[in-house]
Amino acid sequence: MPIEALTVGRVGVDLYPEQSGVPLAEVATFAKSLGGTATNVAVAAARLGRRTGVLTKVGPDGFGDYVRQALTGFGVTPEHVGTSPDLQTPVVFCELNPPADPPLLFYRSPIAPDLTLTEADVPWDVVRSVPLLWVTGTGVSTEPARATQRKMLEARGRREHTVLDLDYRPMFWPDAATARAEIGWMLDHVTVAVGNRAEVEVAVGTAEPDEAADRMLARGLRLAVIKKGADGVLVATPEGRWTVPPQRIEVVCGLGAGDGFGGALVHGLLSGWDPVRIAEYANAAGALVASRLACADAMPTAAEIEEML
Repeated sequence: MPIEALTVGRVGVDLYPEQSGVPLAEVATFAKSLGGTATNVAVAAARLGRRTGVLTKVGPDGFGDYVRQALTGFGVTPEHVGTSPDLQTPVVFCELNPPADPPLLFYRSPIAPDLTLTEADVPWDVVRSVPLLWVTGTGVSTEPARATQRKMLEARGRREHTVLDLDYRPMFWPDAATARAEIGWMLDHVTVAVGNRAEVEVAVGTAEPDEAADRMLARGLRLAVIKKGADGVLVATPEGRWTVPPQRIEVVCGLGAGDGFGGALVHGLLSGWDPVRIAEYANAAGALVASRLACADAMPTAAEIEEML
């Protein structure tokens, strides 16, 4: 069966402390997990029954083998995972201090394999025809991935369910102005955008959710999803807008919650749900991930989300 959703971008191996609330220097042991925004979203959607794939690259090392094996185990096709022969698969350390917003230490130098995607790596027929294509802000932070992702969006032709995860991490950019220009270009070529207040401020110049939604819709988007933390989630379409309240949980690790939200967003869009139902469902998925340790391994099932709702 052909895949229903293709995500494009970051992959890595996350190393999570098994001791919480202490600085990285005092951590004694780590647990390994599959990670990376685009990869986690594909896993989260697969956990909800969707056929997904991820377009990315790894190094010719044991961690690259682990990525492919882990994807297969999660039900995500590794068919579009390439190899950069001269680079290493990225690893990411996190410090559960504080658990709600853990600092990250990225090992992606001199460049991550997923940022070396070229036209030769792209399954063009899939890009044009897949029911949902998911791209990220980080994916245009440098060349050659920037030009490749732009060409993918041009080939897609703003087909329905072309989704941009704003995914702004300042350590991947020379400055916010460059990020705004590059992410802004993508806003003119997608139908859906999702991000938190800080990310929408970089993308459209304001962190005020309603104004940010206005600016995104004015650029031709059909759906803007703005995560407001403890204030819930704003969903806006040309026909109206709604704020969905947050789910209250005890946070174990805030990492991956946004990706769990993203996988549920993918599922909701492919299911044809209305924006409010999508946001409620995605909110619950993100909350469940935040109540657990790890990212990909923590993605919830449909039954768990329905139980929380």
